[in-house]
Amino acid sequence: MFPASDIRRVCVIGAGTIGASWAALFVSRGLEVTVSDPSPSAKAATQRFIDTAWPILTQLGALPTADPTAWRFVTDPAEAAAGADFVQENAPERYEIKQLLLAQLDAVLAPHGVIASSTSGLLLSRMTELCARPERCVIGHPFNPPHLIPLVEVLGNGAAGRAAVDTAMAFYAALGKRPIEIRKEVKGHVANRLQAALWREAIHLVAEGVASVEDIDAAVSEGPGLRWALMGQHMTFHLGGGQGGLAHFLEHLLPAVEGWWADLGAPQMTPELQAQLVRGVIEEAAGRSIADLAARRDHLLTQIIALKREQAESEAQKEMAGRLDEALEESFPASDPPAVHKET
Repeated sequence: MFPASDIRRVCVIGAGTIGASWAALFVSRGLEVTVSDPSPSAKAATQRFIDTAWPILTQLGALPTADPTAWRFVTDPAEAAAGADFVQENAPERYEIKQLLLAQLDAVLAPHGVIASSTSGLLLSRMTELCARPERCVIGHPFNPPHLIPLVEVLGNGAAGRAAVDTAMAFYAALGKRPIEIRKEVKGHVANRLQAALWREAIHLVAEGVASVEDIDAAVSEGPGLRWALMGQHMTFHLGGGQGGLAHFLEHLLPAVEGWWADLGAPQMTPELQAQLVRGVIEEAAGRSIADLAARRDHLLTQIIALKREQAESEAQKEMAGRLDEALEESFPASDPPAVHKET
């Protein structure tokens, strides 16, 4: 395993929305960043993205010495990746593109280098079929936007890829991310499968006329979505079971939940239904542009992330203080007789 603390030179392949966001995060952490993209306008677009994201990144832990302009742009991906310790690949979601690209990157990296793909659902085993050393490749799938959302899903190429997974997990954690390890290769990984399942039912409810697009979105954002920002579904229902926890919840509510599962829909995405969804979300946007909506999202996300981080740090300090008290008690038990007696 190559120590994450030794990763200094990072290469970002593909400077679209995801790639530019990754670049902004890497630059904010003081890393040596090279960005590669075939588009002649990608360099300027990436700098605009970094400049826009910088105030938020400053709030979320950018190094005081980090310079938002301190990065390099190269059109040729092999040239960009040469000498890199870590590559974050963000090419289009097509096997034929990623297979050739990953093989090209694999050929120029030093033995310790790791290649992480941001793919949102492709299979790693297929993407690395042309690589000489597929064990150095991992899935490093972020949740958009990567410079804000902590989650990164990491998957390796079997037992041989253990070292690359460990390096990627440690590297992402050092950046302030929350990496999770995917233990079995499945289409869409974990978060996108959960997201897809919820969206399928949301579409079904629209198609059946149960509620409007706007009200169905509100049912998520003003209800369970608030809890999901704090804990996952299993822990949410563990609390829902009261003092008996998840076991009590399953005992009393599982039959009802199983009834809901049986009634969930599988909508057919006809042109008419697609048009209905588009009309509904435009009405919900109420004239706000994509940029306006994204700015509001990012502003609120920053506050939520900062609050969660503050709480986690407070809990860690309390735990450390508790351990210190335990250590002192073991070294100097309260029941020990005093070593010195004052004469009266």
